[in-house]
Amino acid sequence: MYLFMPFLYFPEDKAEYIPAVISFVIFMTLAGIAMYLFYRKSKKDEQEFNKKYEKRLKESAKAKSER
Repeated sequence: MYLFMPFLYFPEDKAEYIPAVISFVIFMTLAGIAMYLFYRKSKKDEQEFNKKYEKRLKESAKAKSER
């Protein structure tokens, strides 16, 4: 079986998994923080857009309701 999958390596000493788990946790945490920052920036941009174009949005909604 080893001849067909030489790229797989499963260590006998399970302590070798510790650095991989630590780096996985660090990267997942950073990814979560990045997603939160993107979400926060998006909400801020949406509020600025709505504030800037509030009059046009109301006119558009009124025109749609009249149809």
